[in-house]
Amino acid sequence: MTATKGRLLTTTVCAAAAILVSGCNSTGKAGGSSTKPAAETRTRSQAAVGAVATAEQAIRDGDLDRALAEFQRAIQNNPTLTPAHMGMGDIYRMRGDYARAEEKYARSAQIEPRNFDAQYYHGLMLHVLDRLTEAVQAYLRALSVKPNDFKANLNVATAYYQLDENTQALPYARRAVELDPEDGPSRFNLGAVYAALNRHGEAVREYQQAAELMPLNPPLLLNLGESLGRLERYEEMSNVLVQSLKLEQSPRRGNAWASPSFAWASSTRPGRRSRARSSSTRATFRRSTASASAGSTTGSARTAPTSGPARPG
Repeated sequence: MTATKGRLLTTTVCAAAAILVSGCNSTGKAGGSSTKPAAETRTRSQAAVGAVATAEQAIRDGDLDRALAEFQRAIQNNPTLTPAHMGMGDIYRMRGDYARAEEKYARSAQIEPRNFDAQYYHGLMLHVLDRLTEAVQAYLRALSVKPNDFKANLNVATAYYQLDENTQALPYARRAVELDPEDGPSRFNLGAVYAALNRHGEAVREYQQAAELMPLNPPLLLNLGESLGRLERYEEMSNVLVQSLKLEQSPRRGNAWASPSFAWASSTRPGRRSRARSSSTRATFRRSTASASAGSTTGSARTAPTSGPARPG
């Protein structure tokens, strides 16, 4: 909620810029005098800016229904006002209405193709909706704007992994680790990609580093145990699996072992069941925004899918 507030507080400047664009598109009669349509355009643009400001205040007041109505009013007055579409997308995302959020972020990305937030959050919603190929495309568009964004690299790697396109996943998974070497979930994900490529020595190394950087949990230990077994390191594998069983049998506080707040583990090939938690998890799936519904990421004011062990960080 706070992250969404932060981003929305910056939208008035963008909306004001939209007025100038609308003004440039106005036409007048020969002789240069303003026409009635031009005056109406200015009035509608000003009304759109006012509606965005009112929506921002409604968010600060905790009245999201009113904020939605005001953003809609802004769009009626100026259909290409990106901050209004983004604002509606944020609210729908926080409410878990991912299909509507996807539509709003898609429209924002269509209006402003070089808007990182629009492309990233569109990809995130597609990812949550299991539209993986489209999610990859949106993440790649976001990365064309910000190549070194941690969350976008991590999430596109995860989406490729879910599509069983592990060779494509690898460079992005590696890049995510390079960008944040102290992030345990990203190392967990890189380990899963290495394991899928039958590079179990490297997978073990990443899983072990992940275990030092994040709370131990059964999915991580099961992955580590499997790769140790593939390397015929059976004694170590046995110790790891015993530890995993102890964690499974110990009292848990909710999903305390599952991973950081906005990350969740997905089962064997996470793509097909990306929102399922399972003790037989083979990989993690990090998505910004607390499983995409609460927090925000990026740029101006969104802070992360992220996708913790794997998001859509």
